[in-house]
Amino acid sequence: MMLFLQKANMMRQLTNDEHGRLNVEEFKSATKKPLIVVLDNVRSLNNIGSIFRSCDAFRIEKLFLCGISTPPPHRDIHKSALGAELSVDWQYFEKTTDAIEFLRLSGYQVLAVEQTTGSISLNEIKLSIPAAIIFGHEIHGVSPDVLSLCQAAIEIPQYGTKHSLNVAVSVGIVLWELITG
Repeated sequence: MMLFLQKANMMRQLTNDEHGRLNVEEFKSATKKPLIVVLDNVRSLNNIGSIFRSCDAFRIEKLFLCGISTPPPHRDIHKSALGAELSVDWQYFEKTTDAIEFLRLSGYQVLAVEQTTGSISLNEIKLSIPAAIIFGHEIHGVSPDVLSLCQAAIEIPQYGTKHSLNVAVSVGIVLWELITG
């Protein structure tokens, strides 16, 4: 225990320069993970901004904003994204079903993050890439018409009393597991 406390006392937070991060130009030209995140009617601009940050952190290929999911520029997105809306490629679709049709024609495996009959636990998913992962509305989840077009549903195991996680939190968890797992 004493060794742990001594090491903790020697730690200091890294400065931004010490992180060695890419700038926006370098990020745009860097190789991306062959994953597309699709937002099916996500309404909160703060959630959308947070999702841009997660997509930047995991260097995903693209973010699709669909339906009522507001695209940038917007100050409330920027407040959470902290500039990630400038680095992450994104595309807007009026209908999520049009985005799915585009993805399937482009050879993407399309999966929803949703609690369904037959959903696959996130820690058991065997993903083939390229893939698109759909996240739904904060209250209603992935819409039934969108869900019917997906090849599978992924479920995040949960052990508490609540039935769901915040959508931005879910994106971070799923991307972490798919990229590092």
